[in-house]
Amino acid sequence: MATIDAFFKFMHELGASDLHLSTGNKPLVRLRGKIEKIRYHTLENSELKKMLYEIAPDEKVKIFEETGDVDFGYEIPSIARYRANFFNQKWGVGAVFREIPTVIPTVEQLGLSPVITKLASLPKGLVLVTGPTGSGKSTTLATIIDHANRTRYDHILTIEDPVEFVHKSNRCLVNHREVHSHTKSFATALRGALREDPDIIMVGELRDLETIALALEAANTGHLVMGTLHTTSAAGTIDRIIDIFPANEQAQIRASLADALRAVVAQTLFRRVDQPGRVACQEILLATPAVRNLIREHKIHQIGSTIQTGRKFGMQSMDDALLDHLLAGRIQAADAYTYCVEKVKFRQYLTTTPEDFTDV
Repeated sequence: MATIDAFFKFMHELGASDLHLSTGNKPLVRLRGKIEKIRYHTLENSELKKMLYEIAPDEKVKIFEETGDVDFGYEIPSIARYRANFFNQKWGVGAVFREIPTVIPTVEQLGLSPVITKLASLPKGLVLVTGPTGSGKSTTLATIIDHANRTRYDHILTIEDPVEFVHKSNRCLVNHREVHSHTKSFATALRGALREDPDIIMVGELRDLETIALALEAANTGHLVMGTLHTTSAAGTIDRIIDIFPANEQAQIRASLADALRAVVAQTLFRRVDQPGRVACQEILLATPAVRNLIREHKIHQIGSTIQTGRKFGMQSMDDALLDHLLAGRIQAADAYTYCVEKVKFRQYLTTTPEDFTDV
């Protein structure tokens, strides 16, 4: 057993999501969204480096020493997988580990809208799950993939850096490809995917123009493509995809995106007040004909009102999701107020109005 495994077992028992190890500091965990110290001595650089190198593959150690950063997956059987990131900082080495559960939760267990399950049955198109770092994007995407794996008879291909949730072939054939280990890049893997007879392609992160362009091509040629972006709203996601392309290509990309897009799920995690843990609030945009027309005509600013009128289709605004959780007693009024769009609607639930000098 590696020395660091004791930390992983401890954080697993606590229910923490992340472990932070940094030279010159005591170990810390992120518990229900907040960083908390572990009772342990301050870590020295040589001690921490030895601890980290014990679990890292030789090729990852080499990359880290050459570049100062590296990502990879680490697993403790019967406990969990961990997404590892090593980095150099002012005082020495540092590392962050995100726990990836071995059992993939269902939509019901996560308390998500039933429409999320329906996304797994789409025959083709582009489905995006977005949100800030640590908002549960990977978990939501894994839940959709898992439902497809249990209900369809298809080939699922995942492209990640590193592989996070591991899906064992059920009704579907599932192949996992890890960037830098099994393929050179996301773009290289996506090019190859078109010759590998997939029905569903899951891209861990749509990072750059080339990857986004290839994902759109795959979605428009009969594949169901799912991926994540670091955007905080459905409208912001569409703008981000279009804006990454040169101005002279954006009209064509708007038309391509309008044809390919099926759904955008933008989510944020909140600390629960009714029980230990966190809960996801989601904005859900479904690509109805009205939404596709707005994308083609470059009227993205009208998507918010389209979400409001599309509730009968399963659409949901972030404010509506926040209000549902607030009225059910799951989240604090102050948190809902901080992240809502229409502040006036939520001010009545506050005992004191939070001060925000940027909210003017």
